[in-house]
Amino acid sequence: MATPEAAAAPVADMSEVLRVRDLVVSYGAVSALRGVSLHVGRGEVVALLGANGAGKSTMLRTISGLMLPKSGEIRFLGQRIDGIPPARIVRLGLAHSPEGRRLFGSLTVAENLRLGASTRSDRSGIEADRERLYALFPVLKERARQQAATLSGGEQQMVALARALVARPKLLLLDEPSLGIAPIIMQQIFASLAELKSSGVTMLLVEQNMSMALDLADRAYVLRTGKVSLEGDARELKTNYEEVAAAYLGASR
Repeated sequence: MATPEAAAAPVADMSEVLRVRDLVVSYGAVSALRGVSLHVGRGEVVALLGANGAGKSTMLRTISGLMLPKSGEIRFLGQRIDGIPPARIVRLGLAHSPEGRRLFGSLTVAENLRLGASTRSDRSGIEADRERLYALFPVLKERARQQAATLSGGEQQMVALARALVARPKLLLLDEPSLGIAPIIMQQIFASLAELKSSGVTMLLVEQNMSMALDLADRAYVLRTGKVSLEGDARELKTNYEEVAAAYLGASR
């Protein structure tokens, strides 16, 4: 476990999917991220933890091109992507499952998944992936012709995940997958995420539930008021839970 000051920046290599260096992002005069650096290796699950207002969702929105940084850089598969349009970033292989799910409520489950695959042209591959996702989330097959707006919160979260995954992303950004859903459904979703991890899906996970996030992740960063206050191996961080909680506290909107 290391503080940002003590940790040397690893050298990028071919196994690295994402590297963020010295990222600064502001909402007007308010700084949301203040010199944040992080990296995600191929096949890793990396958790981004912190209280509300710490800058976690801002980080994901900036990586996916929905916000522009004031300074710093973002490299995805070695290519610099800060400042390029979100649609182009999606085509490079980055998928973002946002906080609040952002589904097309008037469309069916199947139609939402079809939109998720809009960057692909291999129809047989899309169909095979859709069936695999229905196997991962069986309720979605039962609800395939149902409008997304009529689903429960947990079912909508499963649709949001499946919609992102059907694009076959090289990196999946997950923003608060447990937000607003029942504990039993939350456990089901994290079990599905563990299955995805075992299949090699690379993820950057923003999550308020520290315990579940650290159980799933390989490594974690803790943000506090827009800066990394702690980082390290997820198992080690969970063992030192009090230190993580101390690093976690103090952020405000």
